[in-house]
Amino acid sequence: MGFTVLRTSREYVQPSAATPSGELELSIIDRVVGLRHLVRSLHIFTGAAGGDGRPAPTSASPARVIKEALGKALVDYYPFAGRFADGAGGPGSARVECTGEGAWFVEAVAGCSLDDVNRLDHPLMIPEDDLLPDAAPGVQPLDLPLMMQVTEFTCGGFVVGLISVHTLADGLGAGQFINAVGDYARGLDRPRVSPIWAREAIPSPPKLPPGPPPDLTMFQLRHVTVDLSLDTINKAKSSYFASTGQRCSTFDVAIARTWQARTRSLRLPDPSSRVNLCFFANTRHLMHAAAWPKDAAAGNGNGGGAGFYGNCFYPVSVVAESGAVEAADVAGVVGMIREAKARLPAEFARWAVGDFRDDPYELSFTYDSLFVSDWTRLGFLEADYGWGAPSHVVPFAYHPFMAVAIIGAPPAPKSGARIMTQCVEDDHLPAFMDEIKAFDKF
Repeated sequence: MGFTVLRTSREYVQPSAATPSGELELSIIDRVVGLRHLVRSLHIFTGAAGGDGRPAPTSASPARVIKEALGKALVDYYPFAGRFADGAGGPGSARVECTGEGAWFVEAVAGCSLDDVNRLDHPLMIPEDDLLPDAAPGVQPLDLPLMMQVTEFTCGGFVVGLISVHTLADGLGAGQFINAVGDYARGLDRPRVSPIWAREAIPSPPKLPPGPPPDLTMFQLRHVTVDLSLDTINKAKSSYFASTGQRCSTFDVAIARTWQARTRSLRLPDPSSRVNLCFFANTRHLMHAAAWPKDAAAGNGNGGGAGFYGNCFYPVSVVAESGAVEAADVAGVVGMIREAKARLPAEFARWAVGDFRDDPYELSFTYDSLFVSDWTRLGFLEADYGWGAPSHVVPFAYHPFMAVAIIGAPPAPKSGARIMTQCVEDDHLPAFMDEIKAFDKF
């Protein structure tokens, strides 16, 4: 078979017990039209050992174990077994119809070992579409909350290919759901985190009259993936601490370097030209405790909202002159990012009561804007179906109208950060690669 992937089974996995029926209303953030898109990712498991040092259940088929666990998790997370339906206002008035029809599940086998394909490290030696579930019959992909494919390799390793619709869950929520599947796969009686629907807890400020649809320009964006060593990251953190007396995160460093490298590669002739950076911050901890149900209000050590898996984030924007971003040292760009983070509580509070002129969730997709997503803290890297945590996760959250950088982790046992980008066109590609790779010489 070589590197061929053969799909052997396709079916809908329904909840393993009775679930509520009817319609569920989504929050104002869930219904942001731009979130009605597919989020695709690959989760690579070597199958070498179980979590916590226990032997892997080598006699069991990962696909069968995960399929059974999925059916159990869909009882707790029954909206994932339903379908999206638009209201009278189109996608902006979407809801979830809890039909119990199930999630689309595909089983597949690969005629090679993970080592034969470099454990699916970058660049992929098997096309991503072969490892992601193919289309379910009779339903539009954007109406189906969840699709999954488990591909087993000859070495005992496997890949979980996941496609979900962002409307139902943000990154933290999707990670929470996947960990629930893992909990059942490892034999737990219930998920360690109980899910909370609670869409009514999300603020619903008065909406402005909708403007015209955004004029989306399709760019010819190129992929670049670069790993930053832990030593280089720590040097940048030390530099920032020496300059400010404050600490910063790996995300701060990675996003600062990526934004600066991209800005320099654009070579904008006017140093006063504005460049934009946007990332999406979790706001569960900023919600008033009284807004959450009792079980969620206590939180999980990081504020309230424990178990909430819907969209609960705010777009944090950084706008600066291109010349300032180009000329600053890394500590200076990190400072710009942290200043924006510090404004988050006040900006979210103003949005929650309708005190805004421009809706922050209506984003502008221009070539001078970079959008960043952090996949290191969503819980995907901790998911364990009985064969241990994944060696790495490969996201594909790309759109041709949106310059994107995703911060992830390199394959275990490597340390540091992996920056996966699709943010420059051919004219700026060589300069961007030179700039971002030069960071390891910092």
